[in-house]
Amino acid sequence: MTPTRLFLIRHAIVEPSARLTVYGDMDVALCGVALAAEVAAHTWLAERLPRPARWFCTPLARTRATAAAIFAAGYPESEPTVLPALREQNLGEWQGLTHEAFTALLRDPPHPFWPHSADERPPGGENVADVVARVGPVLDGLVRDHPGEDLVIVAHGGSIRACLAHACAMTGHQALQFSVRNLSLTRLESLGGHWRVGTVNEEPPGLTPMP
Repeated sequence: MTPTRLFLIRHAIVEPSARLTVYGDMDVALCGVALAAEVAAHTWLAERLPRPARWFCTPLARTRATAAAIFAAGYPESEPTVLPALREQNLGEWQGLTHEAFTALLRDPPHPFWPHSADERPPGGENVADVVARVGPVLDGLVRDHPGEDLVIVAHGGSIRACLAHACAMTGHQALQFSVRNLSLTRLESLGGHWRVGTVNEEPPGLTPMP
């Protein structure tokens, strides 16, 4: 049997004004300056990803724009299928707040490597376990519907961590231990109901953080 391989890419960095806030699953735009500076990263991904492959993105424009940048860098263009359940964590009424205002509203001690705890559920929003619960069935469905195929999914840091948590049966707290940088590549394989992690947060050479 041939495993189904999933190539998970976190979208490119968002515009500076959005980075001043906790934007969650708000539909914010990518940073044009970063896109222009990251052509080598897009080319690396275009060369690294399997051909052929089925492409997927989320309803948020930043994932479709990232896919378009990879196509422009040399990967044969495809029309990604939209997967609503793989959108970023929804932070409810706290979305759009500055980082300082967001921190002041937290009810639980934050994760050592994250602004909030895995259990923190903002009013009208989700905690990490909620994200894992909506991502898991979709991940299993992709494997069931595309056995032995290669799937490229442009998603978000939160939903990629949720994929890892589902594949490895981890808690939300453990999922937040993974670093998932913009334009990084995470690879999963599934065969006969079992999962294997190929790589996490594989970064294109020369990728530097934006201020």
